[in-house]
Amino acid sequence: MVQPIDIRVFFNFRSPYCYLVSAALFNLFNDFHANLVWRPLGGWDGRSPPERAIKKIPLTRQDVARWAKKMGIPAIPPPISTDPTRAGAVSLLAEQRGVLRQCVMRITAAAWGEGLDIGQAEVLLEVGLGAGLDKAEITAAMDDPAYLETLTTYWQEADKLGVIGVPTLVIGDQVFWGNDRIDFVRDHLYDLGLRR
Repeated sequence: MVQPIDIRVFFNFRSPYCYLVSAALFNLFNDFHANLVWRPLGGWDGRSPPERAIKKIPLTRQDVARWAKKMGIPAIPPPISTDPTRAGAVSLLAEQRGVLRQCVMRITAAAWGEGLDIGQAEVLLEVGLGAGLDKAEITAAMDDPAYLETLTTYWQEADKLGVIGVPTLVIGDQVFWGNDRIDFVRDHLYDLGLRR
């Protein structure tokens, strides 16, 4: 019997590259003997600082539009003021309830496919309900101190590993940064004999 390997996934819902990698990310766990170790981040964690990000916006939007066109998905940026912290907290609830994939796909699509502010309670409520979560639990999760502390802890873990951006997948001592590295992740898992 093949022993599954852990894949730590550092992810920030404010990153368009996390949106672009979402479907392929979850397919890894269908195709290989691997465990998803979910590591959502909040705020600016895992992203360029605000003063640098503002300079990158035009280039990033061009790049994301090209990727989205190639993938056949919409690319409508959310408001610049969008804070992803609450979305990260709700994803922790979704993980506990067994609906992480549905929740992540819906949050990223709301943010980057519809241009919605995923920091707003009403947006997260709609997304969470669509993923199968309970309204009261979603409302509580958004600002739950334990979830928010977990997001901070995950950023500290990422920082210790040398993570410089998102999405980043960590398998043992191998670090894969960027949505365009997913094929390298697949190759690595294949080389480890983990294909299902």
